Amino acid sequence: MSYMNLDALKTAAMVRDPFQFFVAPGFLSPEAAPEIYADFPAIDRGGSFPVSELDYGPAFARLLDEVQGKPFWSAMSEKFGIDLFQHPQMITVRGRCQKKDGRIHPDTESKIITCLIYLNRPGWNSPDGRLRMLRSDDNLEDYIAEVSPEWGTLLTFRRADNSYHGHTVYEGERRSIQINWVTSQEVVDKELARHRMSARLKKLVPFS
Repeated sequence: MSYMNLDALKTAAMVRDPFQFFVAPGFLSPEAAPEIYADFPAIDRGGSFPVSELDYGPAFARLLDEVQGKPFWSAMSEKFGIDLFQHPQMITVRGRCQKKDGRIHPDTESKIITCLIYLNRPGWNSPDGRLRMLRSDDNLEDYIAEVSPEWGTLLTFRRADNSYHGHTVYEGERRSIQINWVTSQEVVDKELARHRMSARLKKLVPFS
């Protein structure tokens, strides 16, 4: 049985103003939570990590296989009306949030689609660390939607010059997989090399 509930993706309401995004709670099976959580890579630093730099168990590996599989790519292509099979995919993982995270930004121009799959334990008690989809680049309170990083929630948006998002200051465990479809393989190679170097430096410098 798939970990993913593609029907949750397909039926999620698409917001189109001021940019395209949708939120699909329950995208991952709740029954899969214990095994995926247990097999999540041990990350004790902030920042994004390429999967090639991480050790993880079989349940997490299976989830990675699914996000790289044709059914997920097809569903996302149909949802946004883009043939994503013409674009390379890039996957990074986050395990912890730092105080400096969450600053307002629209994502880089090389990104076409950004997906966040949240892998935190069911329930998110903090009022902070909830991603806000924003109307402007200077007001965190002027948001269209606020997304709690609950277990199995999928948040996806089409990158635009005004696809602003951010969250209030939060420090602590905050697990997610980020999947990006980007403009070229060169972008993937460059970005993963940058994340890879950063990940290796973090191993050398405590609590960087």
